[in-house]
Amino acid sequence: MTDTILITGGNGNLGRLVASRLEAQGSRVVSFDLPGSDGPHSAARARVVTGDIRDADLLRATLLAETPDAVIHLASLLSGSSEADPKAAWEINATASVTLMQMARELVPGPFVFSSSVATYGPGLPSPLAVDAPQWPETIYGATKVAVERMGHYLRRVHGFDFRCLRFPMVLSPFAPPAALTAYPSHAFRAAVAGRAFTFPVTEATGMSNLFLDDVVDAIVQITRADGSRLITPGYNLHGYSLTAGEIAAELAARVQGFSCDFRPDPAVMGFVGGGPDEMDSTPARAEWDWRPRFDFAASAEALLDRLAAEAAAGGAAG
Repeated sequence: MTDTILITGGNGNLGRLVASRLEAQGSRVVSFDLPGSDGPHSAARARVVTGDIRDADLLRATLLAETPDAVIHLASLLSGSSEADPKAAWEINATASVTLMQMARELVPGPFVFSSSVATYGPGLPSPLAVDAPQWPETIYGATKVAVERMGHYLRRVHGFDFRCLRFPMVLSPFAPPAALTAYPSHAFRAAVAGRAFTFPVTEATGMSNLFLDDVVDAIVQITRADGSRLITPGYNLHGYSLTAGEIAAELAARVQGFSCDFRPDPAVMGFVGGGPDEMDSTPARAEWDWRPRFDFAASAEALLDRLAAEAAAGGAAG
């Protein structure tokens, strides 16, 4: 029997990839995202619902009409946008997420998968970072994510709600938004492919735990499919490899002829990533649902450069 999965933020770059992977496995996917975010979807996409995640009536109507077996909740205001508008960040990231969880507890029989972040922990972190390390974020983005984690854990403990949480480190991706200053590793790769010099907004020695986009997609799909009887950890930290800005620069200089860069630390960016951990302890994920990353940095760099080059070539051909 085909299962139905609702993905909020399903029209985004990550949501589309997750949806396509699930469809390839035979799932019926319903995407929920903002008006204007709709674009090309696979023929297998069951439905695309456009609306604001804060519209509780639309969310309930969607759950009642589509009867999903699981929810993957990716819709979120990103870190930079959250700092620019804390009120909207709380409404979108926290209040709307809790509202959706309450509805899912009533109407959805299967898991509720929540995308969280290393930003929930705050600065000055030990490495490797344990899943149960104190979470005292200093950004509104991190605070909203912690709030949802806590509510999800409460609903799981008191009501048996199947809440599953993944905390991602910095993600190396061809889709990093240009305004996301903390996505400087991805921006550096894009600059290199375009033949532009790049200024790293951090020191050469600044490092942090990283994960390649494909491993993010794999993790979301895998935790959604995981045997719930094995899952005992409230939230899972994921880690692919440790990476400094200097190592990124060296890798790009070796792979892209003529690449040049400099380092000008931006206090705002350093505040986000300067105290980040070099490693997030993913032992519980490995033990409880057999998670393993497929990409090290070398493989990530090769795949990312190939995809950006193909994108640039397609753009040139279209022009």
